Amino acid sequence: MTAPAHPAPSARRLRTRAALLAVLGEHGALSRAEISRLTGLSRSAVSSAVTDLIDEGLAGETTAAATTGRGRRAAAVTLRRAHALVLAFDFGHTHVTAAVADTTGAVLGEATAHLDVDNHPREVLAAARTLADRALAAAGHPLDAIAAVAAGIPGALDTRTNVVRAPSTLSQWIGMDPAAELGRLFDRPVTVGNDAEMGARGERAHSGGHAVNDLIYVKASTGIGAGLLLDGRIYRGASGISGEIGHIQLPDTGTWCRCGNRGCLESVASIVEVRRRLAHVLAPGARPDDAADLPPLGELAGTPAAARVIGEAGRTIGRVLADLVNCLNPAAIVIGGELGLAGAPLINGIRESVDRYAQPAVAEAVEIRASRLGLRSELYGAVDAAVAAAVGPD
Repeated sequence: MTAPAHPAPSARRLRTRAALLAVLGEHGALSRAEISRLTGLSRSAVSSAVTDLIDEGLAGETTAAATTGRGRRAAAVTLRRAHALVLAFDFGHTHVTAAVADTTGAVLGEATAHLDVDNHPREVLAAARTLADRALAAAGHPLDAIAAVAAGIPGALDTRTNVVRAPSTLSQWIGMDPAAELGRLFDRPVTVGNDAEMGARGERAHSGGHAVNDLIYVKASTGIGAGLLLDGRIYRGASGISGEIGHIQLPDTGTWCRCGNRGCLESVASIVEVRRRLAHVLAPGARPDDAADLPPLGELAGTPAAARVIGEAGRTIGRVLADLVNCLNPAAIVIGGELGLAGAPLINGIRESVDRYAQPAVAEAVEIRASRLGLRSELYGAVDAAVAAAVGPD
């Protein structure tokens, strides 16, 4: 068997490449010294990676107006924005969003539709093509310009078989291969991941220059799942179903969960349960269906009674996260999803439990905050995954 003319790059080199693409996409023009400072990479590693990107046409280097301390003009490295375009999807439980972006991660056009994603997979997949066409039209590009496609789905995805597995809120998707289905629609390979994984990618890609290599992203919505970024890489587990913290059982809780067990975290602290309790507290005698008519949690959090309900949910979630903090020693926990929009009462409740149940040395080292991207972490994570597929893996 003939050896390839160009050996495959090492995993370390690929990680360096991905770090440069992410930081340049976030900041635009940077000197090599600034890239080294923001990424924590050595000057030699940055120099080698910049050279590779320039050789491949993904980046350019121009003389900037700024000067160094000795009066020399600094060279600025920038990504070539028009090198490639990607298509990304965020599949929620009640919506699908399609976005067209360039290799810097900048979104050029997008389209959203509100659909019953859980129960009508075929209709949802057909709608994905329509939304892609609308996003492409908004960006002013044809489908032929797309170099890669990625999507996040709100369910457990087995990476050995690429099929949706139980327990899953996508009950009608179990046994389906979303990557293959979308690949047939767009005639391209498609990267598909769990939405919490995509959320972690989105938070990393939009970290504001503060690179975090050990991060837990929690999507707290209809279900509760975690995306794990460990040592700078997404951790999926042996079969791709890591982070299912919504099915960690809590003591002294007898509520039945959709997985068939009692007392799972998401059976007592999901957005559905929190809104049901809020409806009961804010409107005594309200029917369960009335919870859907409540304002967004961010608007309710200022009400003392609502803040207590939300804070209790935070303490419950924090009890589970404290065990993860003990095991993984993350630098940050980011709370996303609809419940993450509740703000300070939720974050303070989580903080309280982590400080109470995690070891002091690891509890004090972890930052706990709401997502800065709101409900768009998963979409930006899918963009990041598509960019990685177009210009090199992470």
